[in-house]
Amino acid sequence: MELTTQQLKEKINEYKKKLSVTVVAHFYQRDEVFEMGDITGDSLELAQKTMADNSEFVVFCGVGFMGQSVKVLSPNKRVVMPKAACCAMATMIDGMQFDASVKALNEAGIKNEDILPITYINSNADVKAKVGEMGGMVCTSSNAKKIITTALKEGKKILFVPDRCLGQNIANQMGLKSCVIGDGSSIADADIICFNGFCSVHQLFSVDDIKFYRKKYPGILIAVHPECDPAICDAADFVGSTSQLIKYIKGLDEDQKVAVGTEFNLVNRLRSKNTYVLSSTKPECPTMNETTLKDLYDILKSIDEGEPLNEIHIDENTQKWAKIALDRMLAL
Repeated sequence: MELTTQQLKEKINEYKKKLSVTVVAHFYQRDEVFEMGDITGDSLELAQKTMADNSEFVVFCGVGFMGQSVKVLSPNKRVVMPKAACCAMATMIDGMQFDASVKALNEAGIKNEDILPITYINSNADVKAKVGEMGGMVCTSSNAKKIITTALKEGKKILFVPDRCLGQNIANQMGLKSCVIGDGSSIADADIICFNGFCSVHQLFSVDDIKFYRKKYPGILIAVHPECDPAICDAADFVGSTSQLIKYIKGLDEDQKVAVGTEFNLVNRLRSKNTYVLSSTKPECPTMNETTLKDLYDILKSIDEGEPLNEIHIDENTQKWAKIALDRMLAL
């Protein structure tokens, strides 16, 4: 017999009391799953908070690279995912594609010792490990500018993976030259060389959407995530990470209208009025929304039965170098 939503919530809470588990939920999760989280936040915030948690199991409601980050930073924890969902951006690059990107720089006359790779946290552990081995580090959307500023002091070319939009937006903020590998631009002339990856959700927003809202609601503010196209960020009033967007929008006067360019579930729970989604279509992350209450119930049931589903395992070498890349960021 299929359990109702209320019955699932009751069963989940029973398991949470019975088992040594902490349920972690990303801001982009659907509301009913997000509400079950013992720890909530954005990707790095969740990994950091779980480092101080004492439960044997971390049940991570999010996408694969996030669960991997928890495992890398807390290797003794057992990390399981209710749904083995993969971030589309993270799957755009793997170790072989990273090597091919380095080769493209080499062919442009840039030696390995003159390259400093930086990977957005939205990447899988094998890419983080490759970056760590080359002396590079991880960044988030909130600290990317600081990380890149520090990295440039070494006088090297920045290879930025996988999100071209974040790399280009930071370059624009800093008055630097950027290019995207394969777009025909001169790699040798660029300060920041970006891999051609992107977030499909944040590609849904357009300058026409901004024009529409400014015409319909004079005085409206536009707030967007830096995974949006540079043209969107240039036209916005505020550009910031998930946590920065939340702080900015919640700090506005309740009568101030704002249109927000980021994932629907986050925008939908920000404020009760005067908050709009900057898109004519629903910008909902498909992989983040794969996780259901039933999936959460099933994973807790599997732990209780001694056969946990979707447990994350990372080989020793990848674990070592991915952690070094993350630690370099945390040290800054």
